[in-house]
Amino acid sequence: MRTPLIAGNWKMNKTLDEALAFARYLGEHAPKDGVETLICAPAPLLYSLADALAGTRVALGAQNMHHEAQGAFTGEISAAMIKDTGATYVILGHSERRQLFGETDASVNRKTICALKEGLTPILCCGESLEEREADRTTEVIKAQVISGLHGIAEADVTKVVIAYEPIWAIGTGKTASSADANEVCAAIRGIISDLYSDKAAESLRILYGGSVNTDTVKGLMAEADIDGALVGGASLAAESFHSLTTF
Repeated sequence: MRTPLIAGNWKMNKTLDEALAFARYLGEHAPKDGVETLICAPAPLLYSLADALAGTRVALGAQNMHHEAQGAFTGEISAAMIKDTGATYVILGHSERRQLFGETDASVNRKTICALKEGLTPILCCGESLEEREADRTTEVIKAQVISGLHGIAEADVTKVVIAYEPIWAIGTGKTASSADANEVCAAIRGIISDLYSDKAAESLRILYGGSVNTDTVKGLMAEADIDGALVGGASLAAESFHSLTTF
C-alpha cells in the first residue's frame, strides 16, 4: 500500500516569520491519518523550519541541490548540507530548473544518485511541454526523462525515489490535466518502472501529479489508481489551503 504524499513547493517565497507562522498552523492542524505531508522550502529557511516542525507529522525538504559533495560551487548546496538541516526530501529536475537554469536529464541523474547516497528521498520531476503534448510526444518525452533520471540506480534504491509528473504547460498557468489524463501518464510511468525493474518495484514507487493543483482538483486526482499524491506550488503558500489539500 502506497502512502499518499502531499508536497508543497514554496519556490522562492516566504520570509522566516512567514514560514514559522505557516509551520505553527500545520502543527495545530494535522493531515488526516494515512497521508504524508511535506514542505519543500528555500534553503535559508530549512534549519528554522526543522525546529518548528519537530514533533509534527510534517516532513521537510529542499528544492534543489548540487551533485558534488563539496567544492568551489558558489551559491550551491550539497546533499549533506540539506540532511544536516533535518530535511529528508529534495526536489530534483523541476521544469523551472530545466528551463531557466539549464539542467539536463544527465545532471538530474547525477543529483538523484547523490541524494540517495546521502539518505535523502529525491522527488524526480518529469513533464512535457505544450508543443510536445500537441505533437503526441508525451509518452516519448516522459520515458526518456525517467530512464535517464534513474540511470545507474539499482532496484533496491529505486523504490526510495518519488517521481512527480508535472506537465510544463500546467505549471502556474491555472490549467490542470484532467484526472484521467494525469492518471494515464502516471500509469505509463509505472509501466516504465516495471519494464526497467520489476512489477514489484513499480507497485511500490510513489508517483505524484503536479501542475496547478488546488482544492477544487485534488480530490479527483487522488481518486485515480496511479496517482499517489501531489506536488503543489501556488496552493501551498497559504497554510489553510495547503492543509485542506491534505484532507482530501
